Amino acid sequence: MTLTRERLRAAALPTTAIVALVAVVAAASISSANAGTLGFDFLSYDLAVRRFFDGGVLYDQSFDYTGAFGLFYYPPPFVLFAAPLALLDPMLAAWIWTGALVVAFAAGVALMPVDRTTRWVILLLGGISWPMVYAIKLGQVGPILLVTFAIGWRWMDRPWRFGIAAAVGTAIKIQPALLFVWAVVTGRRRAVAAGLAVLAVLAVAATIIAGPSSWIDQATLLARVSRPIDTPHNMTPGRLAFEAGLGQGIAWAIQIANWVLVGAILIVATLRCRPVASYLAVVIATQLVSPILWDHYALVLLLPVAWMMARGHRWTIVIPLATSIILVGSIPPITYPVVYWIMLIAVVREGWGGPEADHGPEAGAEIPLRPQASGETDAMLVP
Repeated sequence: MTLTRERLRAAALPTTAIVALVAVVAAASISSANAGTLGFDFLSYDLAVRRFFDGGVLYDQSFDYTGAFGLFYYPPPFVLFAAPLALLDPMLAAWIWTGALVVAFAAGVALMPVDRTTRWVILLLGGISWPMVYAIKLGQVGPILLVTFAIGWRWMDRPWRFGIAAAVGTAIKIQPALLFVWAVVTGRRRAVAAGLAVLAVLAVAATIIAGPSSWIDQATLLARVSRPIDTPHNMTPGRLAFEAGLGQGIAWAIQIANWVLVGAILIVATLRCRPVASYLAVVIATQLVSPILWDHYALVLLLPVAWMMARGHRWTIVIPLATSIILVGSIPPITYPVVYWIMLIAVVREGWGGPEADHGPEAGAEIPLRPQASGETDAMLVP
């Protein structure tokens, strides 16, 4: 009887996590499909690719703000990932993309180099996370970035694996390029060389397909729509200050101060913190320095939360719970920049001490992804 109870208890967390993820994502996706909004952002990417293949422009320059349907402003290499789905019916492509994002999220959690229990907790938290659910039903690339960041974390000392992950992330969105800067400063120059080589291949392929002018078109459009103060519904500190009634000048001062302070903390963290802590600080910063801060970007905070939980800081469970679907509709917008800053400071504080202090699984060692047999140690399972 005791053994049966122990088995039921051991199965409770994984079962709950899987059921929550499947049920919540399925409900959100079906509801969005019925409302005609499933894959809202993905269909914008898809529309741009189809328009281009039909002889039109890839980057529609008629937009002045981000957030509207039809806007595509990701780097040209993104076309390489979106083009195959343009061969299918748009709604079928949206469903396939939605399924791929769910798989990407699960894979990102599975690859986090933390203990098994922590991974199940993170899967559960992700399953009830508004940023995750919203990203998936929009067709946003957040779950894919989560995978690339998880790979970079797990294999930060494997040059090609880290380099490929950083290159793919940068090819999808520009902000992950900060990982290359981090790698240079921390002495991972082989990883930088590998990543830049992969990025160069993707850039050449994209240039052949989309043409050299696509880079200028993308930069022009990105510069015009990246308006942190004027863009409604985004959660940058400057925008929130402006919505609170402060003038544009003060709002811009707050936004610039935010960027400068993040940059200063990253410099200190990279030079003084243990590698995993400084890496995760950069991951947080890739979103916090974004000119536009949407709520679904907070999905990446599951990575530092996992690390902190694995090191015994269970209070960090509050971070994803603060933006869970349970509270959706009542989450004050200021919650988002606040949780970013809480995690950034917490990670830097926890990782303070220099590279020589790194030890154990939570320091980025490869954690076994299969069940551990009786009498088998973690060391025996590490590849």
